[in-house]
Amino acid sequence: MTKYNQKGFALVLSLVLLLAMSLMGGALIVIASSDHQSNNSSDEYQQTFYVAETALMQAQKSLINKMLGPINVGTGNRNYDARTPPRNQSASGNNLLDQNSPCYRSFRNLSREDTFRGVEHVKEQSFFELIAPVFLDGAAGLALDATIDDPDALQAEEESIRRFYYEFFSVNSGTSSFKGSGVSLKKTSATSQKMGTAYKIYGCGMMGDPENDPDNPEIIVPLETLIVLSN
Repeated sequence: MTKYNQKGFALVLSLVLLLAMSLMGGALIVIASSDHQSNNSSDEYQQTFYVAETALMQAQKSLINKMLGPINVGTGNRNYDARTPPRNQSASGNNLLDQNSPCYRSFRNLSREDTFRGVEHVKEQSFFELIAPVFLDGAAGLALDATIDDPDALQAEEESIRRFYYEFFSVNSGTSSFKGSGVSLKKTSATSQKMGTAYKIYGCGMMGDPENDPDNPEIIVPLETLIVLSN
């Protein structure tokens, strides 16, 4: 009787071990898939953050161009006669801040009053168009098609970057003092206090479908900064 009872023990033990290994394998697959998805999401948020920083830089460059005068694209020369300190648009202005844009709505501390004005509001700017020279042949030696042999991989990279876009707007915050270069009568002081104009810059990096549904991004990263331009 004892021998007959022991004959089926190895089969039962094998089935139990097989079941346990199957469960462990399935658990590892789920964990690996979750980690991979988490890494992809983290990369997308990081890239969106970089695009938001780009929005702040583009807004700052726009303000400086208005202050110093716009650059003629054809000649490369700056038109100093057209320079003017950027001011908030009057109540009768046509290009008012779009308070319904996804970027504006992401800043909960901003005024929702109709009288709130800003210097400019630039929306739906393609991040890919800004860095497009990187994808072109012979662009300062940075062309990706020279480093990526697979055309499909290059196309996939381009499609991925095209999902990112940015938006920015700026507000004239009034006169502000700042420390500029200069020489004081005191030997202990090497800077002088000057007056300038403070500008609050708001920028957003977004990821989604900028061509078909720009008002509903999947990811949005809002950033803000303050700069002072000398008068």
